[in-house]
Amino acid sequence: MNPARRPSSLPCILLVAALTTAHAAPEARFSAADIFELEYASDPQISPDGRQVVYVRQSNDIMTDSTRSNLWIVSSDGGNHRPLLSGRENYSSPRWSPDGTRIAYLSDVEGSQQLYVRWMDTGQTALVTNLRKSPQALTWSPDGQTIAFSMQVPAKSEPLAKPPAKPKGAEWADPVKVIETVFYRSDGAGYLEAGHTHVFVVPADGGTPHQLTDGNFNHGGPLSFTPDGSEIVFSANRQQDWELDPRESEIYSIALDDGELRQLTDRDGPDGQPVVSPNGRYIAYVGFDERRSGYENSLLYVMDRDGGNSRVLTADLDRAVGTPRWNGNSNGVFVSYDDFGMRRIALVTLDGRVTTYDHNVSGETLGRPYTSGSYSVSENGAYAFTTGDASTPADVAVARGGRDARVLTSLNEDLLGQRQMARVEHVTWRSSHDEREIEGWVAYPPDYEAGRRYPLILEIHGGPYAAYGPNFAPEIQRFAAEGFVVLYANPRGSTSYGADFAQEIQSAYPGNDYDDLMSGVDALIESGVADPEQLYVTGGSGGGVLSAWIVGRTDRFRAAVVVKPVINWLSFVLTSDLYPFFRMAWFTEDPWVDPEQYWERSPLSLVGNVVTPTAVMTGESDHRTPISESEQYYQALKLRKVDTALIRVPGAPHFIAGRPSHMIAKTDNIIAWFRRYAGD
Repeated sequence: MNPARRPSSLPCILLVAALTTAHAAPEARFSAADIFELEYASDPQISPDGRQVVYVRQSNDIMTDSTRSNLWIVSSDGGNHRPLLSGRENYSSPRWSPDGTRIAYLSDVEGSQQLYVRWMDTGQTALVTNLRKSPQALTWSPDGQTIAFSMQVPAKSEPLAKPPAKPKGAEWADPVKVIETVFYRSDGAGYLEAGHTHVFVVPADGGTPHQLTDGNFNHGGPLSFTPDGSEIVFSANRQQDWELDPRESEIYSIALDDGELRQLTDRDGPDGQPVVSPNGRYIAYVGFDERRSGYENSLLYVMDRDGGNSRVLTADLDRAVGTPRWNGNSNGVFVSYDDFGMRRIALVTLDGRVTTYDHNVSGETLGRPYTSGSYSVSENGAYAFTTGDASTPADVAVARGGRDARVLTSLNEDLLGQRQMARVEHVTWRSSHDEREIEGWVAYPPDYEAGRRYPLILEIHGGPYAAYGPNFAPEIQRFAAEGFVVLYANPRGSTSYGADFAQEIQSAYPGNDYDDLMSGVDALIESGVADPEQLYVTGGSGGGVLSAWIVGRTDRFRAAVVVKPVINWLSFVLTSDLYPFFRMAWFTEDPWVDPEQYWERSPLSLVGNVVTPTAVMTGESDHRTPISESEQYYQALKLRKVDTALIRVPGAPHFIAGRPSHMIAKTDNIIAWFRRYAGD
């Protein structure tokens, strides 16, 4: 099978066979309140013998306005589906012991996130750790006696200036906070406690964790033991200037007995996700040569255990691969990659032959229809993965060797089986810029009538190095349920179409991706689907950038909602939490050296052209595209007397829709803004 196959190319925008269909005898449309009822599977872990799958079952709690994670188990034949660890507490990161008799997992049942082990035959559970910080990257030793994990260790610090003694009973202001690190805040986490991530081991039946790594560097997961259990392999950036070179990393091994650290790779570029082969001869990992570009394909490499004889296995696969997993015979490596908006699983042999399995790996994100999904592999080659489609969130499936998969769960049939869901179709068109074929999807209202024109929402993905696909998205379903046709697409710059397609926007974003999107709108108008007098546009993050760029270039849209955008690249690069990366990968000079290249790509430079009623929405705790970006745009629009509103989402980070009520508020406010300017 060709691993990088293309859907049939059709003239203009011929609508091909529907990817999803409405359920029989529907009772109601998908509503805002239904978002609280959605569930989805994530992190499916197949047992070593392939007979059972433990997975994380995510559900929304209407009383706490949060997503709860429980552990469920199901047999690989679909039987015996039951809760393993369930309740109002959260349980996550299940990992089978090598002999399949125990499961390690994380839980906050004691208040803080700790490591636990459960014996599968008796159901007895042991609290293994009592840690200050949350452990990550749980990994069993081959003999099942030890569990390795990574964890942040706080740094010791002295105050810059020591204040005088405070009189007894005096109430002074909180002390000042002195920040001296490059990375001092992170979206979703806020301001960070200074510290570094290190590798630890702890006895699997409880005891004192032992720290293996040291130094003022971060040592990240995943972790991989050698088969004899003597070493752990991981990736880290231990350069002195590591904070200013955030993509750099090398593969290291560390001996458990004496702590000897060996560097196994040495090149300019990221090397990560190392996995030692079952026979102990090889290490598989992913990486690429650093070229200071916004996007590069991550390639699969294999080297000898001592770091020698490194060779690339996927040079001819023009896709970014990740999550390597060895097969039981040590002669092939499973990987996942995104291909034309779909996530795939493939097996790569040691001579570089790639066999792609035709499964829909999908569904681990809610909100918008991004590619997502995860998988795990048993010793006998069976694998479990998350699967879904445009009308169904992720369930758990198992397969072997690319044969037809068996879907083991049906988590949302009780809800979505009673709802009219949007029908989603695959479409293609040619860009007006260069006739390049662009791919997208159209969601239709449940009562769609062919031959009648409908109001159209152009919904644009973020990234910009990311991809949409035929995946379940409550926001898209809500727009369609309210009577809109929704177009979402992968313009140039999107991933899953090869390196050249993604790199089309290098130092040119926004740019001709505008033409790709507008050509899709034109194609839907020409096909008789979209009403040219009822066009609306929205998008988040990178999609917010393009939404603001669009209303600065054209007045064709009746209204726009620009969500968590970059408005001014000059200010963004110096206020975002990942500022070293954005400066390095997206621009050729610092903003004070060449401000013009930042300004000419900033939507704020086009604000003098905007006449479209344009609302701006951002989370108040967004550290990725700080709300100061949105405030600049709002105030500029106000000064120009353009209809606008600033929609602030309290407590929300960059992922606005992280809480169910925020997802509802996001979509409902977008719909309300569009309806305000719909006219007749």
